[in-house]
Amino acid sequence: MIKSFQLSQGALQAVERLDADVMLFSNPDAAERDLLHSHFKVDEHALASALDPDEVSRIEFHPDNLFLIWKRPENYSGAGSLAFEVSSCGLLFSEHRLLVIATDDSPLSGLGMRQPLNTPLDVLLDLLFNNIHHYLGHLKVIKLVARELQQKFNASMQNQHLIQMFNLSESLIYYINAIHSNGAVLTRLRNHAAKEHFSAEAIGLIDDLIIENNQCYKQAEIYSTVFSGLIDARGNLMNNSMNNLLRKLTLINVVFLPLNLIASIGGMSEFSMMTAGVPWWVSYPLFLTAMIMGAGVMVLGLRRLAK
Repeated sequence: MIKSFQLSQGALQAVERLDADVMLFSNPDAAERDLLHSHFKVDEHALASALDPDEVSRIEFHPDNLFLIWKRPENYSGAGSLAFEVSSCGLLFSEHRLLVIATDDSPLSGLGMRQPLNTPLDVLLDLLFNNIHHYLGHLKVIKLVARELQQKFNASMQNQHLIQMFNLSESLIYYINAIHSNGAVLTRLRNHAAKEHFSAEAIGLIDDLIIENNQCYKQAEIYSTVFSGLIDARGNLMNNSMNNLLRKLTLINVVFLPLNLIASIGGMSEFSMMTAGVPWWVSYPLFLTAMIMGAGVMVLGLRRLAK
């Protein structure tokens, strides 16, 4: 799907043109890919990288434009396994146009709320700013979900809650990797802006983006460290709880095993038949003595094997 926007009165206005200031290619089909190749000179490798969720962030400088691969967080639905995903998008920027290539149309949503959009560079910087704050918003959600999972885990000790905590910890690792690679892109963009003599306002915005991204990275790193410690602690707590349950079960067995033994001896009709000529007050004590001696021999043997 292709969406075209013209910059007018500090905002994006939807238009039906192929030479608009800002164009969004969301999950492009074969015809739209051909248009990107022929009209906008986007090669197949760049297009595949923009739609590959595992692609690493990078920036490429060309004589007339620059091409960015940017890692962005996926919208969180709040269902399923509590996994927060990241994806990639491609940004082809020139002085007069910005092309956005993504798997959906969310990259351009919410733009223009922070500052007026008068040039494609304003749109690019605002898009990057929104994505960084999207990460920060997800980190807040992860913190709230983690607290809720801790309460549920303390109440029920179910494996499901521990698995969900593992999923959140894995999501944080992907976030850290994505935010770190985005930071490298912002640093190179800042150097390029200085060389190309961008306006002081644009350079200041890029500096702000670098600071915001670094803070986001540190916050995600702290959350990941805390989560690792929590998961280890919860795993140990679950093991201790299981050990306590097994200890209680063992005590119950210790209490009932002698009773079962007495009931079994008392119900042995074959033993009574075999000792019919011997008084019961002689045969049964002899049998118990033999069992005790056999148990003692087994204990001694196990101790020798343990040494």
